Amino acid sequence: MITEPYNRLSPKAVEIWRIMGIISGLFLCVLFAGVIILTVIFHWHLLFSIISFSIIIIYFVFFVGILPKMKWKRWRYEIREDEIEIQQGVLVIKRTLVPMVRVQHVDTKQGPLLRRYRLATVSISTAATVHEIPALGLEEAEEIRTYISVKTKVAKEDV
Repeated sequence: MITEPYNRLSPKAVEIWRIMGIISGLFLCVLFAGVIILTVIFHWHLLFSIISFSIIIIYFVFFVGILPKMKWKRWRYEIREDEIEIQQGVLVIKRTLVPMVRVQHVDTKQGPLLRRYRLATVSISTAATVHEIPALGLEEAEEIRTYISVKTKVAKEDV
C-alpha cells in the first residue's frame, strides 16, 4: 500500500487561496462589466450579459467556495532523511520526490497576504526546477529551511 506524505499545510491556506480567488475574480468582474456595458451600448443580445454573469457566479463558487478546501485536503509534504516528498493536485494528484543530494538551495518567502497571516512559502531549488511548499507557519517554514540546508550540506559531503 502506498502511503501519502503526512504533513499538511496550515489551515490558513484555505483563507489565503479564497482571498486570492476573490482578487482574481474582481478582475474578471471588471472584464465582464465591460461586456455588459457594451451589450447595452451596442444593443447586443441579452444572452451576452447572462453568460457573463453566469461565468462570474460559477467562478466564485468554484475558485472561492470549493477549490481552496479541496486543494488543502490534497496538499501534503514530508521531509525525510534523504528526500523530500510533495503531493499536490485536485483532479490529477502529482507526487514529487526530491533527493536531498539534488537540492541546490532552499528559501523562504512571504508576500503581503502571507505576512498578514504569519505564513511563508518554502522554495526548494534543484538544477532543473523549483519546488514549493506554500502556506506554512513562519516557525515551521524556518525549521524546514534550516533542516533541509543542513541535510543538503551533509548529503553533498557524502558524495
